[in-house]
Amino acid sequence: MFDIGFSEIVLIGVVALVVIGPERLPKVARTAGLLIGRMQRYMASVKADISQEIQLDELKRSGEAFKQSLSDTEQHISHEIHDTTQAITADYSHHETPVAETDTPAEIVPEQIQGELALDIPADTNTTTHKTHDHA
Repeated sequence: MFDIGFSEIVLIGVVALVVIGPERLPKVARTAGLLIGRMQRYMASVKADISQEIQLDELKRSGEAFKQSLSDTEQHISHEIHDTTQAITADYSHHETPVAETDTPAEIVPEQIQGELALDIPADTNTTTHKTHDHA
């Protein structure tokens, strides 16, 4: 704070001794020490308050940046989902083939897919499902 060396402190002490006198000098020095201590504590408190306000401001800014990033990400994902949905819908409507009324589901699904979709369902529902493997 102040750049006061030892020689300046000695000079102030000698002037105070001459001006105040040796009887009142200890009481004045004690009072001056108390005032300086209070001033230092007050300055430390002000510094801590300023530091806390700076940290709070930085936290608010990073929170706002996070919210903005989250909003941007949400919009990006929403656009991606919308675009993907439109692409799938367009692709589906483009490749859609009409099904004749006489066709049965077994005729519509190819035989290879029918084999993959076939499930072994046991007659007794209390037993666990066992897969049967053909070793032939």
